[in-house]
Amino acid sequence: MTTFSRYQKFVIAMLAFLQFTIVLDFMILSPLGAVLLRDLGITTSQFGLVVSVYAFSAGIAGLLTAGFADKFDRKRLLLFFYSGFVLGTFLCAVATSYHFLLAARIVTGLFGGVIGSISFAIITDLFHLEVRGRVMGVVQTAFAASQVMGIPLGLFLANHLGWHAPFFMIVGVSAAVGICIAVVLQPINQHLRVASEHNPLRHLVKTVSQRRYIQVFAATILLATGGFMLMPFGSAFTVHNLGISLASLPIVYMITGVVSIISGPLLGRLSDAVGKYAVFCGGSAVGMVMVGIYCNLGVTPIGWVIAINAVLFAAIMARMISVSALTSAVPDLKDRGAFMAISASLQQLSGGVASAIAGLIVVQSADGRLVHYNILGFVVMGAMAITVGMLYPIQRAVKLKLSAAASSSSVASGGPTSLPQTDG
Repeated sequence: MTTFSRYQKFVIAMLAFLQFTIVLDFMILSPLGAVLLRDLGITTSQFGLVVSVYAFSAGIAGLLTAGFADKFDRKRLLLFFYSGFVLGTFLCAVATSYHFLLAARIVTGLFGGVIGSISFAIITDLFHLEVRGRVMGVVQTAFAASQVMGIPLGLFLANHLGWHAPFFMIVGVSAAVGICIAVVLQPINQHLRVASEHNPLRHLVKTVSQRRYIQVFAATILLATGGFMLMPFGSAFTVHNLGISLASLPIVYMITGVVSIISGPLLGRLSDAVGKYAVFCGGSAVGMVMVGIYCNLGVTPIGWVIAINAVLFAAIMARMISVSALTSAVPDLKDRGAFMAISASLQQLSGGVASAIAGLIVVQSADGRLVHYNILGFVVMGAMAITVGMLYPIQRAVKLKLSAAASSSSVASGGPTSLPQTDG
C-alpha cells in the first residue's frame, strides 16, 4: 500500500479543511431553513432562491474562469478565489434583510463555486489514480465533518446568538485555513510546462467540444440533482413532517455525520480496491432505496430518522467519492483545470435549477408541513438510476486510456512499469 509523505499528508488535510469550510457554508443554509423562513418572513420559493442563487453564480463563475484555469499556478488561483469566498461569507454574516442575504450569496458563489474544481485539479496533479480514491475519501469527509462539528455548532450559535453567528464562525475558520495555505502550500505549476491553447476562449471551446469530456459533463448535470433537490428543505421536512424538534436537530446531523466520517475513508479505499464504478453502482442502489423510504415518511421516532439518514448519507458519500476519483482520470494534464472548472460549473448550474424547481414543487401548508416532498424523492431516484447507465461508457473509456498508457510506458521502458502521473 502506498505511503504518503508528510507534505502529501499536509496537502490532503489542508484540502479537507478547505472543503469543510466551503461545504459548511453551503450546507448551513439547510438546517437554518426553518429559522430563516420564520425570522425573515420568506416563502419556500424565496428560500429556494437563496439556496439556488449561490449555485447559479458559482456555475457562471466556473464557466468564466475555465479558459484561464490552466494558465496560472493553482496555489495562486486557489488563494484568490478563497479570499473572495471569505469576503462573501462575511457579507452573509452582516446581512440584515432577504435581499441583502440574496446578494451576499451571489458574491459567495462567484468565488466559492470555483474552489472545489481547483482542489480536485490539485489532487489529480499530485496523486496517482491508484490512490486517488483514498485521497478523495478523506477530502470528501469534509461533507460529513460539516455535519458533525460545523452544523451542530452552527445551529447552537443560531439558537443562542441568531442566524448570523454561524457565518461569522465560518469566516474565522476560513481565514485560518487561508493563512495556512499561503504559508505552507508549494507552487503547483506542472501543468504550465505542457503545451496548451494560449487563447483562453479557444481553450474553453476546445475542452467543451471534446466528445469524451461531453460524456462526463452530461452525467455531471444529473449527479447534482439528488443533493440540491432534497437538501434545501431537509431541516424543515425533518422538523415539520417527521416531528423532530429544532433542539434535537443537531443530534440528527451529528450522528449522521459521524457515520459518514467513518465510512468516507473506508469507501475511498474500497473504490481503489474493487473499482470506482462498482462502488458508485452500489451507492446508487442503496441511495435509491433510502430516498424512497425517507421522502415518504410521516411522524417518525428520532432513532429511525437517524438510522435512515446515516445510511442515506453513506450512500451519497459512496457516490461522491467514487465518481470524483473515476472522472478525474478522464482529462489530460493540459486540460485538467478547465475540465474541472466546467464540470463544477455544470454541477452548480444544474443543482441551482434543481433547487429552484424543488422550491416550486414543495409547498408549506398552514400547519408548517411540507407537501409534495415525496415527488422530489421520485425525481431523485430516477436521476440516480440514469447516471448509473451514463457512467458505464465513461468507466470503460478510462480503462482503455489507462491500458494504452501502460502499454506505451512498457514499450518505452522495455518492460512493465507503473502508470505515469500525468495519465491519471
